[in-house]
Amino acid sequence: MKPGLKRFIQSWLINTLAVLVTVLILRGHIRYENTVDLFVAALLLGILNAFFRPIVMYLALPLLLLSLGLFMLVINACLLYVVHWIMGTHFEVDGFGWAILGSLIISVISLPLNILTGLGNVRVSVRHQSRPPDSQSGSGKGPVIDV
Repeated sequence: MKPGLKRFIQSWLINTLAVLVTVLILRGHIRYENTVDLFVAALLLGILNAFFRPIVMYLALPLLLLSLGLFMLVINACLLYVVHWIMGTHFEVDGFGWAILGSLIISVISLPLNILTGLGNVRVSVRHQSRPPDSQSGSGKGPVIDV
């Protein structure tokens, strides 16, 4: 399997799992008719995130800067609401407030899953080093924290 296709399928499955958990948590406020509708909604959300989200983020850059990134919740909620608008009764969101809460839950679930599977752009590196002998602390044997 090609690496790009494998990455797409992993991302889609993570997105589907996050949407499923969100639907279960917000039972009654975000609904889907059958399992195929859930997979289609996750696929549409992934496509919107890949193509339209960067454009919307560029247009909303001043709001993103002023809100220190919290406006991303509104952008994600809008994309979730667009999925509802496209799919009609197959995937329903009761209102924009529920879309904001749903997008928050989807983000909280998908972020650690993307990090664990290596799909995120986050790298964590832990190295154990001792202080250089000429450090001010004296002993030179304490831990070093580089930021």
